[in-house]
Order: sequence, then C-alpha cells, then structure tokens
Amino acid sequence: MSRSCFGRYEAAALLLVAVAAWYPAAALAEAAPAAPKAVTTPSGVSMMLVPGGTFTMGDEEGEVDEMPHEVTLAPFAIDVYEVSQEEYERVMGDNPSKVKGQKNPVEQVRWSDAVRYCNQRSRQEGLDPAYNLKTWTCRFEANGYRLPTEAEWEYAARAGSDTAYSFGSSDGDLRQHAWFEDTARGKPRPVGQRKANAWGLYDMHGNVWEWCNDFYAVDYYEQSAAQDPKGPEQGDKKVLRGGCWNSTPDACRSAYRYNEDPAYTDACFGYDIYGFRCVRSYRGDAVK
Repeated sequence: MSRSCFGRYEAAALLLVAVAAWYPAAALAEAAPAAPKAVTTPSGVSMMLVPGGTFTMGDEEGEVDEMPHEVTLAPFAIDVYEVSQEEYERVMGDNPSKVKGQKNPVEQVRWSDAVRYCNQRSRQEGLDPAYNLKTWTCRFEANGYRLPTEAEWEYAARAGSDTAYSFGSSDGDLRQHAWFEDTARGKPRPVGQRKANAWGLYDMHGNVWEWCNDFYAVDYYEQSAAQDPKGPEQGDKKVLRGGCWNSTPDACRSAYRYNEDPAYTDACFGYDIYGFRCVRSYRGDAVK
C-alpha cells in the first residue's frame, strides 16, 4: 500500500473515532434497548420484564389504520406465553376452549372473560385487581394483571425490530415462528413450540388472536397520545393482535390490527381463534 493511500485510511479512521466520541450515548442506547429480564410469578407463570422505550408503531406499507407514529412506553411485564388451557383452568376453574389440550392456548374467550381472568389471577397473588367489572374499565395504577394496551403489545411483538415481523420482512421465514394457515393444519397448537422473538416471547405471530385492552378506532393513530397511549375512551369493538392459526402471513405482521365485539363468541361457528396474554405495570424489579 502506498504512503498516500495509508494517509487517507489513517485520516478516515481518525474521523470515525472523533464522530464516535461526539455521538450522544443516549442515541446509541435508544438504538439498542436493554434486554428484558425473565421472572416467574408466585403462581408459576413465566413473564418478561420489558424495559420502557420509544419505537415507531404502525407500518407505512400496511393498512389504512396502521399510520406510523412514535410512541414512548413505561416498563411493563408480559407473559412469555399465551395463556394456556391448563393455566386458565387453574385460575378460573373451567375451560371454554373448543380444541382441548392442556398446553394449547385457551380460546373461545370473550374480552370480558379475559379481564375476569386477569382480576382473579391478581387476587390469587394478593394484588390489586385492575378491572372494575361493573364499568369494564381498567385502573392502570393498580398493581394487578391486565390486558396489554395495543401499543404495549406491538412493542413487545417487535422486540426492537422495525420490520414487518419480529425476525425480518420475509414471510418465507414465518413458518419457523408462527402457527398460521400454512403450518397449523387447521387448529390451534401448543404454546411455545415455534421460535421466540428476540425478547424471548412466543407466539406473538399466529396461533390465536390476542385481546388487547384498547377500544378500536380506524383513525386512532391520528390522535394517539405519544406517551403510554391507552386507546379511545369508548367504542363498540376491542383490538386483537398477532394473527391466528388460520391467518394469512399478512395478518400475522407486528403492526396488523384486528377488532371484534368484546362479548362475541360463537361455538357454532367455531371461534377458537381468540385468546390472550397478560401484562402488569412495574417499577424496578416489582414483579417477582
């Protein structure tokens, strides 16, 4: 290598060092959020303590209700797995599922069934239930379990990614990560059998649609709060996320939004596609 070439490389290296020294450490931290911490609740449920952070919610190449916007969230804990039939029956004493299997996700659950489970699970652990079952409203200040907000769900599903799926944008790789129309063979499958996302969460793509706490509105992203959004104050339908065992790859995207009447189940039509997982707000290592 000539002296003149070496001089150019040396100058470039010095410039990179200078830029790295100047670049704000906070920006680097935002680009690589802290990894979640695995914990086990007193009742034996695996959860992840998810660090708070800022991310872009939505998808500019998605549906009309997926307008990209920046959201900042406080830390929260989220179930590693969709609530299984075994776990639901342990807490509630019954199993409403159509396709029985102790390790399968509980399904044929209404939104109201899911929040009743959240309250009962809270009581069993000596926590303050989050839901008022007369008004069906959530007290976010309570330390008990609740359904995730739509923003919390997408943040957890993305696990630091900004692609269509948590693992990238190619739906060809979805088979390794999800039970959907090409892999599930026409029914829900046991939880935790496909690959987890980068934050150790299973079945965020496919298996059963997951109820969120939020009411649905097609234009909500246009008026959403930037800090810990909780959805519209009222509405007719609730949000579901993640896709299910009979979904197309598109419906399993991290940003895809679905909605349903919160009181709807129909055993005759086989709505074994609705399930859920729980979250809980926390400070420090409050979830143990």
